[in-house]
Amino acid sequence: MSDSQRFPVAAHALAYLAHKGAISPAQAVPSAILAASIPTNPVVVRRVTALLAKAGLIATRPGASGGAWLLHEPQDISLETVLRAVNGCAHLGSPPAGAKGCPVSEHIPRQVAKALTAADQAAGQALSKITIADLLDQDPASLAAFAPHASCPVAA
Repeated sequence: MSDSQRFPVAAHALAYLAHKGAISPAQAVPSAILAASIPTNPVVVRRVTALLAKAGLIATRPGASGGAWLLHEPQDISLETVLRAVNGCAHLGSPPAGAKGCPVSEHIPRQVAKALTAADQAAGQALSKITIADLLDQDPASLAAFAPHASCPVAA
């Protein structure tokens, strides 16, 4: 799974768990069900849910009666927390080391790394105002000023 898939898959999975009221092991949602909702492969879902579990956002149980459930209320899970759980803005990449002796190559990686930090901080600040509960709302105030991103497919 590419880094750029982790955040959307994680947000979708958490929203689905919230929608289904999966707040205890009794309501655990299997990875195959989550995968069908996204839609993606259950292996992708299991990789993402492992990261979400490590961050303490969900719990999981393996096996035939296994699945995932929320450990927090949807209104208490910010998308910034989700982003950090799946390793931040890693999909923006990292600068190559640069060639010794080249004044540009020795300087640019440090500056690009700072730009990536700026982008990561800006994304975190914007996403801190949006929760999983907002994703389930038809027109939440936190997203009212925005249209879907042009590169994202939107269901009609």
